[in-house]
Amino acid sequence: MQLINQKRVQQRIDAWKDQSLYVHVEMTSGAYAAHNDSSKHPAATFITNAVIHYSAGSIAGEGPYRVGLKAATGWIYSEGLTHWDELDEERLILAGHDSQGKLVVALQLSPSPF
Repeated sequence: MQLINQKRVQQRIDAWKDQSLYVHVEMTSGAYAAHNDSSKHPAATFITNAVIHYSAGSIAGEGPYRVGLKAATGWIYSEGLTHWDELDEERLILAGHDSQGKLVVALQLSPSPF
């Protein structure tokens, strides 16, 4: 994965506007590591292969970035994104890693299921 190129990610978001897509959203604040450190509060969110259709979307920030996708009845929003897989042309894979390189947040879009 590479550091996010804001302009290229925005181009991908714009290209998929008004299409039905599969979304994967993941967030953790140390839920996987809580067994090693009892001071960490285990929290996580995971949604995969939900179908969305967004009418507007944008990436903003100076890094880490945030992405918002406006759907018919609400929003999907991810913050803390740092990296993307620029070689995957079939899907948009965005991730946020902490200072130790561990995954904190992920937002992925694809025309086919994950």
